[in-house]
Amino acid sequence: MKGVNGMIRWARAPFWLVLALTWGLLVMGTSDVKAQSLEDIKKAGWAGERPDGYLGFVKPGAPGNVQKVVKDINSKRRAEYQKIAKKNKTSLKSVELVIGAKLVKRARPGEYVMNAAGKWIKK
Repeated sequence: MKGVNGMIRWARAPFWLVLALTWGLLVMGTSDVKAQSLEDIKKAGWAGERPDGYLGFVKPGAPGNVQKVVKDINSKRRAEYQKIAKKNKTSLKSVELVIGAKLVKRARPGEYVMNAAGKWIKK
């Protein structure tokens, strides 16, 4: 019987260990969870619009999920810009600059945009 109880105790240990580790990861990850959407990321001041049509990091050390969102959006933007350039028989660079100027202009008050000198300014 002692052997069975001993097995039961050991069988339960991994469950509690997994539960504790999961809880710890959830608590540690809460700071990253705050900025999930592009709007949240911009409001938090992590990223802003650049004149080349892409998002850039306003401040260093952006959380991993913020970096992933920005990377994903920039990748999708580039693919779309390439389609537009091909359709209009123009260069990718010219499409990036035209759309970049529009995105900078459309940025909301309180969001960051990069000026022509490469400095971040708050609208």
